[in-house]
Amino acid sequence: MRLHRNLVLAVVKVLDGVFNQDLYADKTIEKILKLDKRWGSRDRGFIAETSYEIIRWKRLYIEIAEVKKPFKYQNLWRIFSVWAVLKGINLPNWKEFQETPKRRIKGKFDNLSKIRKFRESVPDWIDELACKEIGEKIWEKEIAELNKMAPVVLRTNSLKISRNELKKILNDEEILTETIEGYPDALRLKERASLFKKNSFQMGLFEIQDASSQLVAPFLKIDPGMKICDVCAGAGGKTLHLSALSKNKGQIIAMDIYKHKLVQLKKRAKRNSAFNIETKLIENSKSIKRLKGKVDRLLIDAPCSGLGVLRRNPDSKWKLQPNFLNKIKDTQLEILKKYSKLIKKNGKMVYATCSILPSENEYQIQSFLKSEEGKDFTLEEEKKISPLISGFDGFYMARLSLK
Repeated sequence: MRLHRNLVLAVVKVLDGVFNQDLYADKTIEKILKLDKRWGSRDRGFIAETSYEIIRWKRLYIEIAEVKKPFKYQNLWRIFSVWAVLKGINLPNWKEFQETPKRRIKGKFDNLSKIRKFRESVPDWIDELACKEIGEKIWEKEIAELNKMAPVVLRTNSLKISRNELKKILNDEEILTETIEGYPDALRLKERASLFKKNSFQMGLFEIQDASSQLVAPFLKIDPGMKICDVCAGAGGKTLHLSALSKNKGQIIAMDIYKHKLVQLKKRAKRNSAFNIETKLIENSKSIKRLKGKVDRLLIDAPCSGLGVLRRNPDSKWKLQPNFLNKIKDTQLEILKKYSKLIKKNGKMVYATCSILPSENEYQIQSFLKSEEGKDFTLEEEKKISPLISGFDGFYMARLSLK
Protein backbone atom coordinates (compact mmCIF):
# COMPACT_ATOMS: atom_id res chain seq x y z
CA MET A 1 0.00 0.00 0.00
CA ARG A 2 1.24 3.47 -0.90
CA LEU A 3 0.48 6.23 1.57
CA HIS A 4 -0.83 9.55 0.24
CA ARG A 5 -0.03 12.57 2.35
CA ASN A 6 -3.45 14.25 2.14
CA LEU A 7 -5.17 11.06 3.28
CA VAL A 8 -2.77 10.54 6.19
CA LEU A 9 -3.29 14.17 7.20
CA ALA A 10 -7.03 13.53 7.25
CA VAL A 11 -6.54 10.53 9.58
CA VAL A 12 -4.31 12.62 11.87
CA LYS A 13 -7.04 15.28 12.04
CA VAL A 14 -9.55 12.62 13.05
CA LEU A 15 -7.20 11.36 15.78
CA ASP A 16 -6.74 14.91 17.06
CA GLY A 17 -10.50 15.37 17.31
CA VAL A 18 -11.15 12.05 19.02
CA PHE A 19 -8.06 11.77 21.25
CA ASN A 20 -7.48 15.42 22.20
CA GLN A 21 -10.92 17.02 21.93
CA ASP A 22 -12.95 13.97 23.03
CA LEU A 23 -15.20 14.24 19.97
CA TYR A 24 -17.25 11.28 18.76
CA ALA A 25 -15.45 9.25 16.11
CA ASP A 26 -18.37 8.88 13.69
CA LYS A 27 -19.21 12.60 13.67
CA THR A 28 -15.54 13.58 13.37
CA ILE A 29 -14.93 11.22 10.46
CA GLU A 30 -18.12 12.39 8.74
CA LYS A 31 -16.92 16.00 9.02
CA ILE A 32 -13.39 15.26 7.79
CA LEU A 33 -14.69 13.34 4.76
CA LYS A 34 -16.44 16.51 3.58
CA LEU A 35 -13.18 18.48 3.38
CA ASP A 36 -12.21 17.32 -0.12
CA LYS A 37 -14.84 16.49 -2.74
CA ARG A 38 -12.15 14.94 -4.95
CA TRP A 39 -11.79 11.95 -2.63
CA GLY A 40 -13.25 8.81 -4.15
CA SER A 41 -14.76 5.84 -2.35
CA ARG A 42 -11.35 4.18 -1.91
CA ASP A 43 -9.85 7.35 -0.39
CA ARG A 44 -12.80 7.82 1.93
CA GLY A 45 -12.65 4.16 2.89
CA PHE A 46 -8.97 4.48 3.81
CA ILE A 47 -9.63 7.51 6.03
CA ALA A 48 -12.61 5.97 7.82
CA GLU A 49 -11.28 2.44 8.26
CA THR A 50 -7.77 3.53 9.27
CA SER A 51 -9.15 6.04 11.77
CA TYR A 52 -11.46 3.47 13.35
CA GLU A 53 -8.67 0.90 13.54
CA ILE A 54 -6.26 3.26 15.29
CA ILE A 55 -9.03 4.38 17.66
CA ARG A 56 -9.84 0.74 18.38
CA TRP A 57 -6.23 -0.06 19.31
CA LYS A 58 -5.53 3.28 20.99
CA ARG A 59 -4.14 1.91 24.25
CA LEU A 60 -1.81 -0.54 22.56
CA TYR A 61 -0.56 1.99 20.01
CA ILE A 62 0.11 4.85 22.42
CA GLU A 63 1.96 2.45 24.72
CA ILE A 64 4.16 1.36 21.82
CA ALA A 65 4.60 4.98 20.64
CA GLU A 66 5.43 6.06 24.23
CA VAL A 67 3.17 9.12 24.09
CA LYS A 68 0.55 10.51 26.46
CA LYS A 69 -2.44 12.87 26.32
CA PRO A 70 -2.57 15.68 25.35
CA PHE A 71 -1.10 14.39 22.11
CA LYS A 72 1.02 16.90 20.24
CA TYR A 73 0.96 16.95 16.44
CA GLN A 74 4.13 14.86 16.18
CA ASN A 75 2.74 12.37 18.72
CA LEU A 76 -0.29 11.74 16.53
CA TRP A 77 2.05 11.01 13.63
CA ARG A 78 3.99 8.60 15.87
CA ILE A 79 0.76 6.77 16.65
CA PHE A 80 0.00 6.57 12.93
CA SER A 81 3.50 5.26 12.23
CA VAL A 82 2.95 2.45 14.76
CA TRP A 83 -0.18 1.42 12.86
CA ALA A 84 1.66 1.54 9.52
CA VAL A 85 4.68 -0.44 10.72
CA LEU A 86 2.51 -3.15 12.27
CA LYS A 87 0.56 -3.32 9.00
CA GLY A 88 3.79 -3.83 7.06
CA ILE A 89 3.36 -0.59 5.12
CA ASN A 90 6.47 1.10 3.79
CA LEU A 91 6.79 4.58 5.28
CA PRO A 92 7.46 7.39 2.78
CA ASN A 93 10.46 9.66 3.24
CA TRP A 94 8.45 12.33 5.03
CA LYS A 95 9.85 14.40 7.90
CA GLU A 96 7.15 13.05 10.26
CA PHE A 97 8.42 9.51 9.73
CA GLN A 98 12.11 10.26 10.22
CA GLU A 99 13.80 7.99 12.75
CA THR A 100 10.75 5.73 13.15
CA PRO A 101 12.07 2.79 15.25
CA LYS A 102 10.56 -0.07 13.25
CA ARG A 103 12.31 -2.92 15.09
CA ARG A 104 11.49 -1.41 18.47
CA ILE A 105 7.82 -1.03 17.49
CA LYS A 106 7.60 -4.68 16.52
CA GLY A 107 9.43 -5.79 19.65
CA LYS A 108 7.17 -3.80 21.97
CA PHE A 109 4.13 -5.16 20.13
CA ASP A 110 5.27 -8.74 20.75
CA ASN A 111 5.81 -8.06 24.48
CA LEU A 112 2.60 -6.10 25.08
CA SER A 113 0.52 -8.67 23.19
CA LYS A 114 1.10 -11.05 26.10
CA ILE A 115 -0.95 -8.76 28.39
CA ARG A 116 -4.71 -8.77 27.70
CA LYS A 117 -5.44 -5.12 28.60
CA PHE A 118 -2.86 -4.04 26.00
CA ARG A 119 -3.46 -6.84 23.47
CA GLU A 120 -7.19 -6.10 23.38
CA SER A 121 -6.67 -2.38 24.06
CA VAL A 122 -9.17 -1.91 26.86
CA PRO A 123 -9.18 0.28 30.03
CA ASP A 124 -8.19 -1.50 33.25
CA TRP A 125 -11.51 -0.92 34.97
CA ILE A 126 -13.57 -2.35 32.07
CA ASP A 127 -11.26 -5.37 31.87
CA GLU A 128 -11.60 -6.01 35.60
CA LEU A 129 -15.37 -5.44 35.67
CA ALA A 130 -16.06 -7.73 32.71
CA CYS A 131 -13.89 -10.49 34.20
CA LYS A 132 -15.86 -10.21 37.43
CA GLU A 133 -19.29 -10.23 35.78
CA ILE A 134 -18.98 -12.76 32.96
CA GLY A 135 -15.79 -14.61 33.87
CA GLU A 136 -12.26 -14.17 32.55
CA LYS A 137 -12.39 -17.01 30.00
CA ILE A 138 -15.60 -15.75 28.39
CA TRP A 139 -14.49 -12.10 28.47
CA GLU A 140 -11.18 -12.95 26.82
CA LYS A 141 -13.04 -14.44 23.85
CA GLU A 142 -15.78 -11.80 23.73
CA ILE A 143 -13.43 -8.79 23.75
CA ALA A 144 -11.33 -10.39 21.01
CA GLU A 145 -14.50 -10.68 18.91
CA LEU A 146 -15.55 -7.13 19.78
CA ASN A 147 -12.24 -5.84 18.43
CA LYS A 148 -13.03 -7.12 14.94
CA MET A 149 -14.55 -4.88 12.29
CA ALA A 150 -18.35 -4.99 12.38
CA PRO A 151 -20.12 -6.44 9.33
CA VAL A 152 -22.53 -4.18 7.46
CA VAL A 153 -26.05 -5.59 7.72
CA LEU A 154 -29.20 -4.21 6.12
CA ARG A 155 -32.80 -4.66 7.20
CA THR A 156 -35.28 -4.98 4.36
CA ASN A 157 -38.17 -2.53 4.67
CA SER A 158 -40.98 -5.05 4.27
CA LEU A 159 -43.50 -2.20 3.91
CA LYS A 160 -42.11 -1.67 0.44
CA ILE A 161 -40.26 -4.73 -0.78
CA SER A 162 -39.34 -8.36 -0.09
CA ARG A 163 -35.82 -9.39 0.82
CA ASN A 164 -35.29 -11.31 -2.42
CA GLU A 165 -36.47 -8.36 -4.50
CA LEU A 166 -34.16 -6.03 -2.56
CA LYS A 167 -31.24 -8.39 -3.10
CA LYS A 168 -31.78 -8.22 -6.87
CA ILE A 169 -32.03 -4.43 -6.89
CA LEU A 170 -28.87 -4.09 -4.83
CA ASN A 171 -27.10 -6.46 -7.20
CA ASP A 172 -28.08 -4.18 -10.09
CA GLU A 173 -26.54 -1.31 -8.10
CA GLU A 174 -23.36 -3.40 -7.78
CA ILE A 175 -23.93 -4.04 -4.08
CA LEU A 176 -23.38 -7.74 -3.40
CA THR A 177 -25.22 -9.20 -0.41
CA GLU A 178 -26.03 -12.52 1.22
CA THR A 179 -28.90 -13.68 3.40
CA ILE A 180 -28.34 -14.66 7.05
CA GLU A 181 -30.03 -17.76 8.45
CA GLY A 182 -32.38 -16.92 11.32
CA TYR A 183 -32.73 -13.26 10.34
CA PRO A 184 -35.67 -13.05 7.90
CA ASP A 185 -35.23 -9.42 6.85
CA ALA A 186 -31.42 -9.20 6.93
CA LEU A 187 -28.89 -8.91 4.12
CA ARG A 188 -25.16 -8.82 4.86
CA LEU A 189 -22.83 -6.95 2.51
CA LYS A 190 -20.13 -9.16 1.01
CA GLU A 191 -17.92 -6.10 0.57
CA ARG A 192 -18.12 -2.70 2.24
CA ALA A 193 -19.70 -0.07 0.01
CA SER A 194 -21.17 3.42 0.11
CA LEU A 195 -24.93 3.06 0.43
CA PHE A 196 -26.55 6.39 1.27
CA LYS A 197 -26.52 7.78 -2.26
CA LYS A 198 -27.97 4.63 -3.82
CA ASN A 199 -31.49 4.89 -5.22
CA SER A 200 -32.55 1.88 -3.16
CA PHE A 201 -31.68 3.71 0.06
CA GLN A 202 -33.21 7.00 -1.06
CA MET A 203 -36.42 5.10 -1.85
CA GLY A 204 -36.52 3.68 1.67
CA LEU A 205 -36.12 0.05 0.64
CA PHE A 206 -33.76 -0.74 3.53
CA GLU A 207 -32.15 0.53 6.71
CA ILE A 208 -28.67 -0.24 8.03
CA GLN A 209 -29.23 -2.22 11.21
CA ASP A 210 -27.10 -4.89 12.88
CA ALA A 211 -28.51 -8.40 12.79
CA SER A 212 -28.75 -8.65 16.59
CA SER A 213 -30.66 -5.38 16.75
CA GLN A 214 -33.12 -6.81 14.21
CA LEU A 215 -34.18 -9.45 16.76
CA VAL A 216 -35.54 -6.94 19.28
CA ALA A 217 -38.75 -5.77 17.55
CA PRO A 218 -40.00 -9.32 16.71
CA PHE A 219 -39.28 -10.33 20.31
CA LEU A 220 -42.08 -7.97 21.40
CA LYS A 221 -44.66 -10.30 19.77
CA ILE A 222 -46.81 -7.61 18.19
CA ASP A 223 -49.91 -7.86 16.01
CA PRO A 224 -51.08 -5.28 13.45
CA GLY A 225 -53.48 -2.77 15.00
CA MET A 226 -51.86 -2.66 18.43
CA LYS A 227 -50.94 0.47 20.36
CA ILE A 228 -47.17 0.27 20.82
CA CYS A 229 -44.84 2.60 22.69
CA ASP A 230 -41.07 2.83 22.13
CA VAL A 231 -39.92 4.95 25.07
CA CYS A 232 -36.20 5.23 24.26
CA ALA A 233 -36.67 5.54 20.52
CA GLY A 234 -33.61 7.61 19.64
CA ALA A 235 -33.36 8.00 15.87
CA GLY A 236 -35.81 5.14 15.48
CA GLY A 237 -34.14 2.05 14.04
CA LYS A 238 -36.30 -0.31 16.08
CA THR A 239 -39.34 1.98 15.80
CA LEU A 240 -39.21 1.63 12.01
CA HIS A 241 -38.92 -2.14 12.36
CA LEU A 242 -41.99 -2.17 14.62
CA SER A 243 -43.89 -0.20 11.98
CA ALA A 244 -42.96 -2.74 9.32
CA LEU A 245 -43.98 -5.67 11.54
CA SER A 246 -47.31 -3.98 12.31
CA LYS A 247 -47.87 -3.49 8.56
CA ASN A 248 -48.49 0.22 9.11
CA LYS A 249 -51.58 -0.56 11.19
CA GLY A 250 -52.34 0.57 14.72
CA GLN A 251 -50.30 3.25 16.46
CA ILE A 252 -46.63 3.45 17.36
CA ILE A 253 -45.62 6.21 19.77
CA ALA A 254 -41.90 6.94 19.60
CA MET A 255 -40.66 8.80 22.66
CA ASP A 256 -37.31 10.27 23.61
CA ILE A 257 -35.81 13.07 25.69
CA TYR A 258 -33.81 14.39 22.73
CA LYS A 259 -35.75 16.44 20.20
CA HIS A 260 -33.10 16.24 17.45
CA LYS A 261 -33.30 12.45 17.46
CA LEU A 262 -37.07 12.53 16.99
CA VAL A 263 -36.64 15.01 14.12
CA GLN A 264 -34.31 12.50 12.48
CA LEU A 265 -36.83 9.72 13.12
CA LYS A 266 -39.56 11.68 11.33
CA LYS A 267 -37.35 12.00 8.24
CA ARG A 268 -36.54 8.29 8.29
CA ALA A 269 -40.21 7.35 8.79
CA LYS A 270 -41.18 9.43 5.74
CA ARG A 271 -38.54 7.75 3.61
CA ASN A 272 -39.71 4.34 4.85
CA SER A 273 -43.42 5.14 4.27
CA ALA A 274 -44.00 4.28 7.93
CA PHE A 275 -47.18 6.24 8.50
CA ASN A 276 -48.34 4.82 11.85
CA ILE A 277 -45.51 6.43 13.83
CA GLU A 278 -46.16 9.40 16.12
CA THR A 279 -43.22 11.10 17.86
CA LYS A 280 -43.48 12.48 21.38
CA LEU A 281 -40.83 14.47 23.25
CA ILE A 282 -40.48 13.50 26.91
CA GLU A 283 -40.34 16.78 28.83
CA ASN A 284 -41.86 15.85 32.18
CA SER A 285 -44.16 13.31 33.87
CA LYS A 286 -47.18 14.79 32.06
CA SER A 287 -45.72 13.47 28.79
CA ILE A 288 -46.68 9.91 29.74
CA LYS A 289 -49.56 10.42 32.18
CA ARG A 290 -52.28 10.08 29.51
CA LEU A 291 -50.83 6.78 28.31
CA LYS A 292 -51.01 5.02 31.68
CA GLY A 293 -52.62 1.60 31.30
CA LYS A 294 -53.38 2.10 27.60
CA VAL A 295 -50.46 0.48 25.77
CA ASP A 296 -50.57 -3.06 24.32
CA ARG A 297 -46.82 -3.34 23.84
CA LEU A 298 -43.92 -1.41 25.32
CA LEU A 299 -40.31 -1.39 24.12
CA ILE A 300 -37.58 -0.13 26.45
CA ASP A 301 -34.36 -0.05 24.46
CA ALA A 302 -32.57 1.22 27.53
CA PRO A 303 -29.51 3.48 27.65
CA CYS A 304 -26.51 1.36 28.61
CA SER A 305 -22.75 1.00 28.58
CA GLY A 306 -22.78 -0.18 24.95
CA LEU A 307 -20.16 -2.84 25.64
CA GLY A 308 -21.90 -5.15 23.18
CA VAL A 309 -21.29 -2.76 20.27
CA LEU A 310 -17.63 -1.82 20.85
CA ARG A 311 -16.56 -2.83 17.36
CA ARG A 312 -19.16 -0.47 15.93
CA ASN A 313 -18.27 2.34 18.36
CA PRO A 314 -14.65 1.69 19.40
CA ASP A 315 -14.23 5.18 20.85
CA SER A 316 -16.93 4.50 23.46
CA LYS A 317 -14.58 2.41 25.61
CA TRP A 318 -12.35 5.48 26.02
CA LYS A 319 -15.29 7.74 26.89
CA LEU A 320 -17.00 5.34 29.30
CA GLN A 321 -16.31 5.97 32.99
CA PRO A 322 -17.19 3.93 36.13
CA ASN A 323 -19.37 6.69 37.58
CA PHE A 324 -21.40 6.85 34.34
CA LEU A 325 -22.01 3.10 34.46
CA ASN A 326 -23.25 3.33 38.04
CA LYS A 327 -25.61 6.18 37.12
CA ILE A 328 -26.92 4.44 34.02
CA LYS A 329 -27.83 1.34 36.04
CA ASP A 330 -29.97 3.52 38.31
CA THR A 331 -31.54 5.09 35.21
CA GLN A 332 -32.31 1.69 33.69
CA LEU A 333 -34.24 0.52 36.75
CA GLU A 334 -35.97 3.89 37.03
CA ILE A 335 -37.16 3.64 33.41
CA LEU A 336 -38.45 0.11 33.99
CA LYS A 337 -40.44 1.18 37.04
CA LYS A 338 -41.76 4.40 35.50
CA TYR A 339 -42.77 3.31 32.02
CA SER A 340 -44.10 -0.16 32.89
CA LYS A 341 -47.17 1.72 34.17
CA LEU A 342 -48.16 2.41 30.55
CA ILE A 343 -48.98 -1.23 29.87
CA LYS A 344 -52.59 -2.43 29.98
CA LYS A 345 -53.55 -5.78 31.51
CA ASN A 346 -52.35 -8.76 29.47
CA GLY A 347 -49.94 -6.43 27.71
CA LYS A 348 -46.24 -7.12 27.21
CA MET A 349 -42.98 -5.21 27.32
CA VAL A 350 -39.44 -5.87 26.22
CA TYR A 351 -36.42 -4.51 28.05
CA ALA A 352 -33.32 -4.53 25.82
CA THR A 353 -29.72 -3.33 25.98
CA CYS A 354 -26.64 -3.59 23.79
CA SER A 355 -24.57 -4.59 26.81
CA ILE A 356 -23.07 -7.94 27.76
CA LEU A 357 -22.96 -7.18 31.49
CA PRO A 358 -25.45 -9.07 33.69
CA SER A 359 -25.65 -6.04 36.02
CA GLU A 360 -27.30 -4.08 33.19
CA ASN A 361 -29.39 -7.00 31.99
CA GLU A 362 -30.84 -9.92 33.93
CA TYR A 363 -29.98 -8.39 37.31
CA GLN A 364 -32.07 -5.34 36.42
CA ILE A 365 -35.01 -7.55 35.48
CA GLN A 366 -34.68 -9.47 38.76
CA SER A 367 -34.65 -6.20 40.72
CA PHE A 368 -37.69 -4.91 38.83
CA LEU A 369 -39.72 -8.08 39.43
CA LYS A 370 -39.01 -7.80 43.17
CA SER A 371 -40.14 -4.17 43.27
CA GLU A 372 -43.62 -2.83 43.97
CA GLU A 373 -43.93 -1.68 40.35
CA GLY A 374 -42.95 -5.08 38.98
CA LYS A 375 -44.82 -7.46 41.29
CA ASP A 376 -47.62 -8.10 38.76
CA PHE A 377 -45.28 -8.84 35.89
CA THR A 378 -44.03 -12.25 34.77
CA LEU A 379 -40.83 -12.95 32.87
CA GLU A 380 -41.85 -14.83 29.72
CA GLU A 381 -38.50 -15.17 28.00
CA GLU A 382 -35.03 -13.66 27.92
CA LYS A 383 -32.37 -13.84 25.25
CA LYS A 384 -28.63 -13.17 25.46
CA ILE A 385 -26.78 -12.63 22.21
CA SER A 386 -23.04 -13.19 22.36
CA PRO A 387 -20.82 -11.42 19.79
CA LEU A 388 -18.55 -14.47 19.84
CA ILE A 389 -21.32 -16.96 19.07
CA SER A 390 -23.46 -14.83 16.75
CA GLY A 391 -20.76 -12.83 14.98
CA PHE A 392 -22.91 -9.73 15.47
CA ASP A 393 -23.46 -7.17 18.23
CA GLY A 394 -23.92 -8.22 21.83
CA PHE A 395 -27.52 -7.79 23.01
CA TYR A 396 -29.84 -8.72 25.85
CA MET A 397 -33.62 -8.74 25.75
CA ALA A 398 -36.29 -9.80 28.20
CA ARG A 399 -40.03 -10.02 27.53
CA LEU A 400 -42.38 -9.53 30.45
CA SER A 401 -46.18 -9.76 30.58
CA LEU A 402 -48.61 -8.00 32.90
CA LYS A 403 -51.05 -10.27 34.70
